[in-house]
Amino acid sequence: MSETATDEATDDAVSDEPAAGAVGVVDSGLDADGLDEGLAEANAARMNLDVTVEDVGPCRKHVRVTVPQDDVSAMYDIAVGEVADTQAVPGFRAGRVPPSLIRRKFRRELEDQVKQVILLRSLEQVSEEQNLDPINEPDLDVADLEVPEDEPFTYEFDVEVRPEFDLPQYVGMKIRRPVREITDADVDAHLEQYVEQYAELVDSDEPAAAGDVVLASIVFSRDDKKLSEIDSGGFRIRKTLRFQDAELEGFDDLMAGAKPGDERSALVSISQEAPRVDLRNEQIEAVFTVEKVQRLQKPAMDEEFLDRAGVESEDELRDMMWNSLERQVTYRQRQETRKQVIDSLVEAADWDLPEELVRKQTDNALRRELLEMQQAGFTVDQIRARENDLRRNAITMTRRNLKEHFVLDRIAEEEVIEVSDAELEQEIHIMAMQTGENVRRVRSRLQKTGVVENLRAQIRERKAVDIILGGADFEDVEQPLDNDPDVFAISRLVAPLGGATSDDGDTSDDAADDAADDAQVAGDESSDD
Repeated sequence: MSETATDEATDDAVSDEPAAGAVGVVDSGLDADGLDEGLAEANAARMNLDVTVEDVGPCRKHVRVTVPQDDVSAMYDIAVGEVADTQAVPGFRAGRVPPSLIRRKFRRELEDQVKQVILLRSLEQVSEEQNLDPINEPDLDVADLEVPEDEPFTYEFDVEVRPEFDLPQYVGMKIRRPVREITDADVDAHLEQYVEQYAELVDSDEPAAAGDVVLASIVFSRDDKKLSEIDSGGFRIRKTLRFQDAELEGFDDLMAGAKPGDERSALVSISQEAPRVDLRNEQIEAVFTVEKVQRLQKPAMDEEFLDRAGVESEDELRDMMWNSLERQVTYRQRQETRKQVIDSLVEAADWDLPEELVRKQTDNALRRELLEMQQAGFTVDQIRARENDLRRNAITMTRRNLKEHFVLDRIAEEEVIEVSDAELEQEIHIMAMQTGENVRRVRSRLQKTGVVENLRAQIRERKAVDIILGGADFEDVEQPLDNDPDVFAISRLVAPLGGATSDDGDTSDDAADDAADDAQVAGDESSDD
């Protein structure tokens, strides 16, 4: 088990370090290479290990390894000889130190070094002989292990491994493919949303209407007990107000005609996967106190705005919107056809997954989905709305994404799919072009946040899906262009675990500042994102 690595697509849940380092074997200061070479010379054959492997849970094995006394003794003899040849002992010439003195004087160092080499070699041998394919580090507490000199050495550990399954038939699938011809009306609507990102908020004396922004405080409670509150947050009036763990349908009707000082209340539906387990699928009361009504003042389509948008003319801006919509259509087409492919592939994937692996991958799955949306040219508001939707259903989605990964990874292996550095660099260049950033800055950010390997895995899986789709039987169907303009999302938990505060532990004043940031549609912030 010298490599605990699996494919990069499992990302944060796995390690590419050798097993000895992964399980925490420390360097005693002696020459490990010399010991290993010495053992190889003294015992050219493999160790005669006694190994038992048992299933102890979903994709989880319990491994018990016994190293015979002969191999342990041989290792100690080699270690003693290596110390005698290299370590200075007062009163003795190098190479003339009695073995018994070496064993007493360097007892701890010898045990640590022998333990390191025995674990390294035995883990490698176990991995090869038992065909284990680990997806993370073995659950092995090295510090508690003691290696005796004159008897067998036994250790055991649990390790999560890749699921075992028969790869289903993936050639010649029947796929319904959504298609759409972009129209001028589509471009007009998309351009309107784009320009709104650069709009300014101005106070209005008129009653609130759809599309306005209300500055309001919210108190969330259940059975007259306050769960949390947002003080002076800004909320765009859309059909749906979406939080990270809940959403409110009919928000536009609720706020219709509202004026400063008005109080409006509604029931908010908590997600079935909210952090507060006791509130999942429950409805809690939200009381809004309106403080101010604001409207968006869009910038004029003048030279200053066009320069800010990075184009020279309105026609060029419309072309940019057209290209953005085409990328979105391609994105949705890929997502829908991919979903059909995966639905078919994982239908027979009836294995369970370790909960710890699911937990580790939840945030990673979220990052990858948002990365794809950024590449496809979605607006900040659209990405934020999708992020909240993903967070509300993160566990279920992650479990599915992991199964999807394991199936696609097997297909990638079958088809010998690799991702070159040039392909990775091309993807980074595309991202930089779409955000208007310097390529080096984008690359540096991806490396700093650890998303580079996510991107590489995404490309590999995309190529696997492309192979499947390349041999599929398609039926084209009309695709609606749904940009979800009826949703306003805010990055807040309605029911935080910590009590009546914002989800990140802010004070009410800080929460107000952050909530106002969420509602801000001015161009500087949007263009930075």
